[in-house]
Amino acid sequence: MKKNVLVYGTIGGLITALWILIAMVLFSHEMDMTYGMILGYTSMLIANIFLIVGVKNYRDKYNGGVITFGKAFKVGILIALLASTIYVVTWLIYYYSTNSDFMAVYADSMQKQLIESGASAAEISKQGKEMKEFMIMYQNPFFNAAVTYMEILPMGILFTLITAIVMRRKVPKEAR
Repeated sequence: MKKNVLVYGTIGGLITALWILIAMVLFSHEMDMTYGMILGYTSMLIANIFLIVGVKNYRDKYNGGVITFGKAFKVGILIALLASTIYVVTWLIYYYSTNSDFMAVYADSMQKQLIESGASAAEISKQGKEMKEFMIMYQNPFFNAAVTYMEILPMGILFTLITAIVMRRKVPKEAR
């Protein structure tokens, strides 16, 4: 199981990590944040496909075509955790080593969206104050890591649940 988790978790993590690096280097100031989020979550979706492949591979090649919900969940969640950790570590290294202005760009983007939506001056001011507080908290690496895990891990948990339900098998396929 360990090798399976390492292989598929690393592949998933590298896909999302590569996206971070490409997006931040090439698009950070020119990309609309909404477009960036769509592309980011698409890379996470692609990465989570390797979670499915990893659980199926474990069931078929290492477990004789049989797997319980619990074992499938365990394999899937370990793959998701490894992929998520690679994503988070990549982001933290990028963010702190480049003195990234990501949060300022993000805050500006949020402010522009509020203005374009016709929000009141009070709403815009309130959101600006909240964003400044968030930017201060975001400088703490533990808070930053927690927020970053919350970007990717919920999708991994959802994929794990669905995969464990779909992949469980009590009897090998050949014996049916």
